[in-house]
Amino acid sequence: MPLVVRYLARLIVVFASAAPVWAQNISQPAEKKAPSIYDKIWRFATWYDSKENDVVQRVLFSGRFHYEFADVNADQGEVSEWNVRRMRFGPRITLFRNYTMHVEVEVNPQEQDPFYDRLTDAYIAWSTTPKVVVTAGKQSVPFTSEGATSSRELITIDRSPLANNIWFTEEYMTGLSVSGRTSPWTYRAGIYSAGAENGEFGEFNGGLFTLGILGYDFSGTLGMREASVTGNYVYQQADVNNTATRPFDHIVSIHWLLEEGRIGMRGDVSMASGYFTQPDLWAVMAAPYFNVTPKLQILGRYTFVESDRVNGVRLGTYENRVVTSGRGDKYSEGYLGANYYFYGHRLKLQTGLHFGEMTDGANDGGAYSGTSWVTGLRVGW
Repeated sequence: MPLVVRYLARLIVVFASAAPVWAQNISQPAEKKAPSIYDKIWRFATWYDSKENDVVQRVLFSGRFHYEFADVNADQGEVSEWNVRRMRFGPRITLFRNYTMHVEVEVNPQEQDPFYDRLTDAYIAWSTTPKVVVTAGKQSVPFTSEGATSSRELITIDRSPLANNIWFTEEYMTGLSVSGRTSPWTYRAGIYSAGAENGEFGEFNGGLFTLGILGYDFSGTLGMREASVTGNYVYQQADVNNTATRPFDHIVSIHWLLEEGRIGMRGDVSMASGYFTQPDLWAVMAAPYFNVTPKLQILGRYTFVESDRVNGVRLGTYENRVVTSGRGDKYSEGYLGANYYFYGHRLKLQTGLHFGEMTDGANDGGAYSGTSWVTGLRVGW
């Protein structure tokens, strides 16, 4: 615990000492600025760009690099480690004006064998209008508030226990989807393989699951910068080989985003019915935030997850390393964090304190009570 406090104090001092400079920058009148050093660096991610070429119009180098330090201090034990959390890269190519081919691989530079981990995105998308986008191949499955948010754009350094328990944390599944936006509505419908993950396109040895999403943007009606509500529904065929997903046959999630001025709120209420030995779950998450300056953001989050039987709730990435089973029946979490955006979500420093409490009715090693601190650099291109 002293290590957590010491590092947090250092971060607060850094943010506070820089605040006058940020405030001065805000007070100056807006001017058309020359490209920043970040603009010049990120331009190298555009490998080719030509509207005259009828075959290939654009080639982008996409990816992300996430590096972090985690420190867990719990009644059950302690863990401290540096970790390359994510490293992904690959091309995004615009073809024949209406097609996009996107392929990314995930690697683990901390491990010599294997260095290659898996394919994440590996799909072809077709669209002539934002109203209809057809995507085929391995793609993200975006449901729940944080499950629908790319890890490059999370405002907390980790997804909440709601997403870790109800969303499909493998994230990338092989399937076919149709999505689009016709203001103020957004939608998505998809069908995907739920079989075992093999690092590429999956084994196709399990059932199927379907995803339906419908969202509505209230910002114009309410006169707010952002105001939207989105409903998600997942139906999955029960199968013992569905190891790339969570063992739920029905999932319902409603999440929202509100922002006006410097203040915002993200929230989620989700329910899932389990099959086989997985109990039913319900969860709620609320994450208010305040933009101190255009670059500095502070935020909080509260999450509660409960199962109707024992051993239905999972702990997070680092917390489960200090317990025996990592399963309980009721989990509550508080989160306090800060973000500093050097170049928006493309280059940012994030830090967060998690306060967690898990009850374990089965008394088989899933109880947890402790504090964890995670801070890291997030780079995306």
